[in-house]
Amino acid sequence: MAKTQMHESGPSGAIYGLGLIGAAIYFISHATGFWMGVLGFLKALVWPAFLVYEAMKSLGM
Repeated sequence: MAKTQMHESGPSGAIYGLGLIGAAIYFISHATGFWMGVLGFLKALVWPAFLVYEAMKSLGM
């Protein structure tokens, strides 16, 4: 039997989880209605994409 390797990503998962919670609180607290709150939650799911996009835009890439 071949040995399997386990790759742990606990710290990065925890950072993403805290970022998700923080982004959800931020976006939902600034929502003006129910559907804007839903949109805010969806934005919170993909906040790293916004972060990388803005970083690359500011670096002129």
